[in-house]
Amino acid sequence: MSEVHELVIEMKLLERRLTLYEEKYGVLSGDFYAALMSGQLAEYDAHDESRSDFSRWKGIYETLQRCLDTYRKQLEGRELVEVLRVQPAY
Repeated sequence: MSEVHELVIEMKLLERRLTLYEEKYGVLSGDFYAALMSGQLAEYDAHDESRSDFSRWKGIYETLQRCLDTYRKQLEGRELVEVLRVQPAY
């Protein structure tokens, strides 16, 4: 059950990191990822900063998606009350 809690903490950290790129480039990560994967951002490969940022942004986004999948699988077939934390662990 603490696995779910740890996943939530990890996802929130990833979301904070994504927010930095979203604010810098002015688009949400899902839209960025779709454009990147469809080749719409290929022209930016010539720019070192954007290429580096885009590579990191893509990796963080994909990691978040994997965490979300894992989170959903861990909740599958369980009652929320089984994993709900009502008291902080710290």
